[in-house]
Amino acid sequence: MLTGTYEHTIDAKGRVILPADLRAALGEHFFITKGLDQCLSIYGENEWAELEQKLRKLPITDPNARSLVRHFSASGRPLECDRQGRFLVPANLRGYAGLEKEVVLTGMLNRVEVWSKSEWENCNTTETGELANLAAAYGI
Repeated sequence: MLTGTYEHTIDAKGRVILPADLRAALGEHFFITKGLDQCLSIYGENEWAELEQKLRKLPITDPNARSLVRHFSASGRPLECDRQGRFLVPANLRGYAGLEKEVVLTGMLNRVEVWSKSEWENCNTTETGELANLAAAYGI
């Protein structure tokens, strides 16, 4: 299971350290792609295969379905970590997520999200009362 929040920096070459516990859960080979909230998503091989299967089932005649497939598959790249536990974030994905110096990696159960620290702080400000209402609405 992928959980936790980790703050790191991205180096001049676009590399980020993937914490050891996240590396262990993702496996040796994984995939990175655009996320849905101006972040990046990292999937282990099995989770990526499941996402791929869902995308394959979408009707090619539906423009919204094509947009979803394009969003995930056109930006998707296989990755692995180097000996220091770093992975290279492709330049186009760094631009999409606004990654510059400080990044936040968050475990999201079936994937890891990679955020610019400032964007993470902006989107992670849901009030406690709102969270309680959301939890109730979703039966949590």
